[in-house]
Amino acid sequence: MSRKILLEHAHVAGIQGYEIYRKMGGYRSVEKALKSLTPEEVVDEVKRSGLRGRGGAGFPTGMKWSFLAKPEGVPRYLLCNADESEPGTFKDRYLMEKIPHLLVEGMITSSYALGVQTAYIYIRGEYKWIVKILEKAIAEAYLHGWLGRKILGTDFSLDLYVAPGGGAYICGEETALIESLEGKRGRSEE
Repeated sequence: MSRKILLEHAHVAGIQGYEIYRKMGGYRSVEKALKSLTPEEVVDEVKRSGLRGRGGAGFPTGMKWSFLAKPEGVPRYLLCNADESEPGTFKDRYLMEKIPHLLVEGMITSSYALGVQTAYIYIRGEYKWIVKILEKAIAEAYLHGWLGRKILGTDFSLDLYVAPGGGAYICGEETALIESLEGKRGRSEE
């Protein structure tokens, strides 16, 4: 039987807060990445790990990251799709409710690997209580130096925002999600 790494600590009392999350090993991976690895080495490590996306295709994350062009003086953004517009799906909600700092840590590591300085968690607008949970986790991450300018004394900086959706968009269609994030109707560009 395989070990369930993602939700391993989901039932630890107080894990939603920074102090308990940190005691359980939280933010160690991002500390290792920022202090010991180049962005390219992070991508290679993610490839070796076998990490896959949580969508239906389960595409290898490291491979997807390696396809991205290198940013050359152009801002790059990271958008986490936590909208869960598929009927009956609650995998993202569970993770955000139980271990919000794990998502924040993943966003920081991903942003470092991809050369991103601004990231968004796009969440279903109906999940108002989860927006508050995420905003608290993000505020704690800023307070403890995991977000903001020159994280851990490095040249890496990241701002992270929660972006509640205004309504449904076409499932799996990234241009529609971006349109919705920009406050437009959630439909694909043609």
